[in-house]
Formats: sequence, structure tokens, C-alpha cells
Amino acid sequence: MKYMGMPLGMWALFAGSFQKQLTATFGYDAQTAKAITKHAKPKYQEIIRELPEFEKADRFKMNVVNTAMLGAFVLSMPERPDVEKLTEYYADAMMTKLMRWFCRKSGRKKFTEKDIAGMKSTAALKAADRNPYSWNMEFYEYPDGSGYEGRFTKCGICVLMKKLGLYDLTPALCHLDYTMSEAGGVTNFVREYTLASGGPYCDCGYHKKNFGSAGSGK
Repeated sequence: MKYMGMPLGMWALFAGSFQKQLTATFGYDAQTAKAITKHAKPKYQEIIRELPEFEKADRFKMNVVNTAMLGAFVLSMPERPDVEKLTEYYADAMMTKLMRWFCRKSGRKKFTEKDIAGMKSTAALKAADRNPYSWNMEFYEYPDGSGYEGRFTKCGICVLMKKLGLYDLTPALCHLDYTMSEAGGVTNFVREYTLASGGPYCDCGYHKKNFGSAGSGK
């Protein structure tokens, strides 16, 4: 994957936040946080260069780019973090003002015809059949009209985290789904399984807020 383009843009948008949260979450002093960030940048570039290009229709490129960034920072830290602390770090680093705005904007489009058509198109693409760092997904609309579920049988985050030797920390990335759903303001996010925890798939259930009971819808 080329560094110029989205990977460069994501570094420009989030590196400062990732550096700031090194102090806020892990307690590193400003000098150490700066040194970690300086070391993480070339590591991030190296990870990106080793990834294949994504198909134009693949909507998950940003997910694996974010994973590369987090992985680069973790590999640059003096001490390996535990998954609980890394979950807090990743959520706080990602949820900048711009990201919260993006989530709210995306939330307004949730459950529209265009949104559902996009989910169906993604399910049909099965991009992970050709790119191991992408995702394969099945799409299910809840029969009661309360929302829908994406059920992932292949996960690019899992593949990249294994490659980086960080697979045990993968749940820190999985938890961001809850954070982003809450920021969007229109869905209750529910999940029963993740591939990272040994489940048969990763289920991402989006229930319309205030739509009767927030049960599983299955």
C-alpha cells in the first residue's frame, strides 16, 4: 500500500492525539511521548508499505490503516501495555473532535436506503477472498425493523495484529465499535462474539435507539 494518500492523511489527523494520550493514559512525560511518536512514524510507514493495495470498492481500508498506526505506537512504547489500558488509550486517541463530528454525520445516514445498499454491496464484495487484510461480511436486517447486523467471518485487524505480534491486544480495537456507535447518537451497539476472543465470527449489531426493546433481534 502506498503511504501517500489516506495513510499520510490519517497520520496527519491523529498522530498528535496519539502522542497526547501517551501522557494522559499511560503517564509518559512529554519528552518520552515525543520520542515514542518519532519512533512510531517510520514504523507506521514500514507497516503500510508491506500491506497490499485495497480495491476501490473496499470500505475497510481505513480500519487497517488505523490498526497500523496503533500497532506502530505500541511497538514503540518502552513497555508493552495491557489490553484494558490500551482500550482506553485507543478510544481516547481516536475520538477527537473531528472524529466525533464524523460519527454524528454518519449517524444521520444510518438505516437509510443508501446505507443499507452499501452494506449489501460490501457483503457481496467478499474482499478478504483476495486481500487477507480486508474483511468478509454477511448482512442481516432484523425482521422487526429495529436495525441490522454485520457478521464478519474474516477480519483484517486480526490478520495484521497477528503479523505484528500483538494479537492478544486486538480486543482494544474491537471495543471502538461501541465508542463510535455511542458518538453517532442513533444506535445501540450489541455484540455476542469476536474472532479475536475465539468466537465463530464478529457480530456488529446496530439497533435503532428508542425502538422498543434493545434485544438481539435475531
